[in-house]
Amino acid sequence: MDIRFRFMKFRKIAGIISISLFIVSIMSLSFRGLSLGLDFSGGTLIEVSYESAVDLESIRNSLEVNGYPDSQVVNFGTNLDVLIKVADQSGNSSIGENIFNILNEQNIPIELKRVEFVGPQVGDELRDQGGLGMIIALFMILIYVAFRFQYKFALGAVTALGHDVVIILGLFSLFGWDFDLTVLAALLAVIGYSLNDTIVVSDRIRENFRTERILEPIDMIDLSLNQTLGRTIVTSLTTLLVLFALFIFGGELIRGFSLALILGVLIGTYSSIYVVANILMSLTLTQEDLAIPEPEGVDFDGMP
Repeated sequence: MDIRFRFMKFRKIAGIISISLFIVSIMSLSFRGLSLGLDFSGGTLIEVSYESAVDLESIRNSLEVNGYPDSQVVNFGTNLDVLIKVADQSGNSSIGENIFNILNEQNIPIELKRVEFVGPQVGDELRDQGGLGMIIALFMILIYVAFRFQYKFALGAVTALGHDVVIILGLFSLFGWDFDLTVLAALLAVIGYSLNDTIVVSDRIRENFRTERILEPIDMIDLSLNQTLGRTIVTSLTTLLVLFALFIFGGELIRGFSLALILGVLIGTYSSIYVVANILMSLTLTQEDLAIPEPEGVDFDGMP
C-alpha cells in the first residue's frame, strides 16, 4: 500500500470551498446574470480591414458619438483587421451599413469584409437549445454511471459536473466576460473532460474496494487517488499547455472558448478528486455496495 498524499484529510476544507464558490456563483448568476454575446443577445457583427494599423479607441469614440455607445471593438487576427459587435434588439439589419459609413468618415482607406446580423429571436433559440442540450447531457451521464458503477458514483459524478458548470458560469457572470456559443461549446467539452477523469478515479476506487479488505473506506479512497494522480497530472498539464497557447495566440474570437476550457480543466481536476470523493464519503460507500453477487447454486469454492 502506497499512500503518499492524504487527500481526504482536507475533504472538509475542500467541501467548504466548493460550497462557498457554488453559492457565490448562484448569487452572481441570479443578480448579475451573464453578459450574453451576440449569438444569444442578437445584434450585428461587422468585420473591416485597414491598410495600416488603426487606433481602436478612436473607432470606439466615433461609434459612441454616432449613437452606438456599447459597441465592442477588437482586432481580429492582425492589427489591420477590426471586428465590431453591436448588440441591438431593434431588428434593424441596416446597422452594418450605418457603421461602415461612420468609419468611412475618418478618411482612412477601409474595406468591408463581412456583415452578420443575428435577430433576438434566433439568439433566444440558440440559448434555449444550448441549455437543453447541457441538461440532457447531464441526465444521460447520470444513467450511464449508475449502470456502469453504482448509484452512489452516479450521484457523485453528476454533482461534480454540475459543480464545474455552475462555477464556470458564475465566474463568467462575476467578471462580466462575454458568454457566447463558443463558451457554451467549451462547457460541453468540459463536461466530457471532467467525466473522463471522474470515470478513471471511480473505476480505481471500485477495484480497490473489491480487492483491498483490510483498509478503511477513507484509506481506500486515498489509495485510489494516489494511484491515478500521475495520470491526472500529466493529462491536465498537457491539455493546459495547448489551451494557454490558444488563449495567448489564438486571437479574440476564441479567447472566451479557451478561457472556459482552462477554467474547466482546473476545476474539473479538482472536482474529480474532492467533490466525487466527498460525495462517496457522505453516502458511506462500503465494500458491500460494490460486492460482486455470487451466482445462485454455487458454493463458496465455486463448485455447483
